[in-house]
Amino acid sequence: MVAYVVGNESIHDQAKYEEYRTQVRSTLAIYGGRVLSAGPIAEVLEGEPKALAFVIEFESLERAKEWYVSPEYQAIIGLRHAAAEGWLALAREIQRPPPA
Repeated sequence: MVAYVVGNESIHDQAKYEEYRTQVRSTLAIYGGRVLSAGPIAEVLEGEPKALAFVIEFESLERAKEWYVSPEYQAIIGLRHAAAEGWLALAREIQRPPPA
């Protein structure tokens, strides 16, 4: 079942974040991650989100977790932590019942 890494961040060090951004895509490729959306918030409907939002698709929750704990990603996660603040979450695809 497909799973998503969803994140929301505010960047306070653009140079460091750019360094992270250029390296993270290669780590995603190893684990089958595909960026579906990444960029400034288009419109706030509720709450007070950070300025940047992203959604990354993986073939499964397990694969998303493998990426997150992988040596490749852990080698660059410090760049993200030093450059931005925010959160990441895992979300599962909705399971729909088969058609009747």
